Amino acid sequence: MTQDVRSGAEAPPPHMQLVQMASAFWVSRIVYVAAKLGLADLLASGPKTSAELARATGTHPRSLYRLMRTLASLGILSEAEPDRFSLTPLGEALRTGAPGAARSTTLAFGGNWFWRPWEELEHSIRTGQTAMEKVWGIGAFDYLAKDPEAASYFNEAMIGVHGSEPAAVAAAYDFSRFGTIVDVGGGTGNLLATILARHKGPRGALFDRPYVVAEAPKLLATRGVADRVTIEPGDFFERVPAGGDAYVLSHVIHDWTEDKCLTILGHCRRAMKKDGTLLIVEFVLPPGDAPHFGKILDIVMLAMPGGEERNEREYADLLGKAGFTLRRVVPTESQVSIVEAVPA
Repeated sequence: MTQDVRSGAEAPPPHMQLVQMASAFWVSRIVYVAAKLGLADLLASGPKTSAELARATGTHPRSLYRLMRTLASLGILSEAEPDRFSLTPLGEALRTGAPGAARSTTLAFGGNWFWRPWEELEHSIRTGQTAMEKVWGIGAFDYLAKDPEAASYFNEAMIGVHGSEPAAVAAAYDFSRFGTIVDVGGGTGNLLATILARHKGPRGALFDRPYVVAEAPKLLATRGVADRVTIEPGDFFERVPAGGDAYVLSHVIHDWTEDKCLTILGHCRRAMKKDGTLLIVEFVLPPGDAPHFGKILDIVMLAMPGGEERNEREYADLLGKAGFTLRRVVPTESQVSIVEAVPA
């Protein structure tokens, strides 16, 4: 008999499971508003009433109480006394700067720029074009380049969402054999810093758009690897740094259409040494009906940047078109794998 693992109760009948899926955005918006109002930060010093928090947030007291009562039912807050709320361990994770970047991730994915395109998902399914461009008239990354606040939340969200991946990737693969590791589209350097911290020999080159790498020096310094990394701003559709032994593309290829992927891969192939290695860090989709987060993310890629997730065969086909041979797929302790390829 199928059980609801969270509650120990029997799973609801099929029609209710579908209703729960369809109405899941209700909870999403509730958590987003809690993050937007900074309720977890305001409760960090101790319990408060809804009236106290309404004054601090400029909200309607009764409406805020109703929101907080609902948050308590979700396990984010606790109402131990009537109209007096405190944070639970789950709610603590919604504080600014808490490990895992849940608040920034919620603000990034629940923000207007990311939320509104989902109203046009049907457009993406019918046409193969992004809902993002239909709504905003601009691509997702071009939008972020013009909105520093959204970009900052998004950068933190990438660290939060992929939190366990860097350590898993660094542990699963022998990076110590490389002299220089070029992290193409490496964001603020989270993955590269983790690799270099574990493997003391290599040096790194971090390459991404100027507004992204602007936040990298602080992270690299905090991780103690700043003296081993060269930061180079640029656009991987135009070029990538030359002369590297390994080129890492982490959650880059899944963002783009095949033509754009071939452009990025072509630049990497021309830039790397003759005996260089290409390492693609992505969700490699399992076959059949097996559930996998990457299969949900695949629809996000369709609606937002226009890319897609792939299985092993699809990666082999893509790499072959770009002049590479897929050598192997290395699993990690996280959901991502490392697709290893060499020039054909």
